[in-house]
Amino acid sequence: MNIFSSTFASLRSKNFRYFWIGQCVSVMGTWVQRTAQTWLVYQMTKSAFLVGLLAACQFAPILLLTLLAGSLIDRYPKRRILIVTQAGFLVLGVIMTAIVYLHVVQYWMVLMIALGYGVLQSFDTPTRQSFVVELVGHKNLMNGIALNSTIFNLAKIAGPSIAGILMVKYSIGFCFLADAISYLAVLLGLFLINQKHVVAAPSKQRLWADVVDGLKYVWQHAEIRFSAILMIIVCTLNFNNNVIIPIFAKTVLHSGAQTYASLLSATGVGSLIAAFLMSYLARFGLQRNIYLMVAVGSSVLEGVMLFIHSYSLAMVMMVAIGFCNMIFLNQSNASFQFDIPSNLRGRVMSVYVLLNQGTTPIGSLFVGAVMDVAGGLWGFPSCGYLALLLLIPAFLTNRKLVGQWLQPVAHEE
Repeated sequence: MNIFSSTFASLRSKNFRYFWIGQCVSVMGTWVQRTAQTWLVYQMTKSAFLVGLLAACQFAPILLLTLLAGSLIDRYPKRRILIVTQAGFLVLGVIMTAIVYLHVVQYWMVLMIALGYGVLQSFDTPTRQSFVVELVGHKNLMNGIALNSTIFNLAKIAGPSIAGILMVKYSIGFCFLADAISYLAVLLGLFLINQKHVVAAPSKQRLWADVVDGLKYVWQHAEIRFSAILMIIVCTLNFNNNVIIPIFAKTVLHSGAQTYASLLSATGVGSLIAAFLMSYLARFGLQRNIYLMVAVGSSVLEGVMLFIHSYSLAMVMMVAIGFCNMIFLNQSNASFQFDIPSNLRGRVMSVYVLLNQGTTPIGSLFVGAVMDVAGGLWGFPSCGYLALLLLIPAFLTNRKLVGQWLQPVAHEE
């Protein structure tokens, strides 16, 4: 099997191609919206803490709802759930566009819309994560996970760049209009999917009993449990780019919207390189040794940002941070999905989404408060140093697993 065939194996599935292409357009629109929304709030408030509060509002519903959402995802067809959530995103995009164009936008309005996005994401993200295996099958699952990650990273490169151009050349309202239109692509892709075997398992148990079953599965499997511990630390502290970068660009690099967008895009470049690398390596199975290295590497790189004061060095560091963070998420996702029963997939992946995104409000509020007190330069380092401090006991209490995971993977052709 050549490199190209190995890297893009999952795209041989027509249903996955429809899903993948639609998501490419939609997630790109989402990154345009996120970039513009963060910049809009910072321009309106001049407060790093209020930017952090915005991120917290968008992700707080995930903390509260996503475990419950996992139970519903296992009970109902995932394609139908995605059609509902994507239609909801479209409506919120239209509302945001309208209030910006009519010049009536206020901070509290943006917070309310962010909360709406968060509620929909609580159902949408775990559904998308658990839907991949139904489209590509178990054989190509890890490749499908990796290629699904490329969507996020293509968007992370193109989205902020497009947002920067639209904000500088036209107006911030164009960004929200582009986001609203982008959801039509994913809705079209979902309608084109022809799924012969729908995975849904109606349950007579109460929803909370289903939630407990999913949590028990994660806790009782040592490798998933350790991945969960790593995610609590790394995802809470090392995934706050949306909060840190606009303040870093403004207060450390003394630049504006274009620099902010470029730095975000640079993290996307690093992430995209990592996603294609992991797509190719997917045929060799889980890369546990690399997984541990990037957990530490991401934290070290964020600590080093304390000494970065130039645009060119900051761009290089953003590429490196994006690379490490993407590999970490890819391997966390694969660790959670590896060999889990189909009837538990939605619930287990809801735990993954909770740890990936639901902990964001904690990190966002923490780093926003730090930057308000100590300045934008301390955003990345405060997160990096604290993550390193917390990783030490996590590694020591799981030293046996760490020793096993650090063994190199035997690559067989």
